[in-house]
Amino acid sequence: EAKGRKSYPSDLTDKQWEEIAPLYEGMRNCTWSKRELTDAVLYLVDSGCKWRQLPHDFPPYSTVHSFYRRARISGLWDKILEHLVKKTRTNAGRKESPSYAIIDSQSVKTVAASEERGIDGGKNERQEAAIVVDVLGCLLSVVVHAANIHDTKGGIFAAKRGYGRYPSIQKFCADAGYRGTFVADAKGQLGLDVDISEKIKPHQWEKLPWRWVVERTLSWLNHSRRLSKDYEISLSSAEAMVKISHFHTLLKRL
Repeated sequence: EAKGRKSYPSDLTDKQWEEIAPLYEGMRNCTWSKRELTDAVLYLVDSGCKWRQLPHDFPPYSTVHSFYRRARISGLWDKILEHLVKKTRTNAGRKESPSYAIIDSQSVKTVAASEERGIDGGKNERQEAAIVVDVLGCLLSVVVHAANIHDTKGGIFAAKRGYGRYPSIQKFCADAGYRGTFVADAKGQLGLDVDISEKIKPHQWEKLPWRWVVERTLSWLNHSRRLSKDYEISLSSAEAMVKISHFHTLLKRL
């Protein structure tokens, strides 16, 4: 599609657009192309700008935001992410659906009147994003919750969502912070065991089996400036931003 403008680094390439374009079928037609609208959303997530400060060579910010919201509500962002997870796995010679999943979380400072905020140990208002990934680092689920909910209690929500989308999961892996309640809930509610990774030698750096995979995914997410703080009002929008950031990374890795 002819853009009529210079490209931004966050823009989709022709190959990337061809990969996800069929997933847009069923969305209502509008004056602006769906590729151009998607590029605008990716620019916002990557650069961290405000909606009103989108460059003028993109469609009007109100049109972009409306498209983003409709795509979130209709499940388009989830559909794109799930498609790219399966594509990444098959390209790596694995089955489409994972059997082993790793869970971890990361907190960010809240700067808006979001639905849920909690005071962390440092007496700061923060939200926490619990993510579940496969052994390749592909995002399987994300749940955003208040930071004053401990990992052992908040993690099960992400685990249940990941298992609901990928019932092929047979076991989870988590760090020592998930001992106790999470292990019991995973067994009681999902019937799944949890491998707990702990350091063998205290006070020494060590690469724990599989733990580095989820840490790398969190690092990928940190490249998106929109995720540097929690700017979203609704939890569903905060989760959508994480999904968009990750499927953009997967597109670059095809």
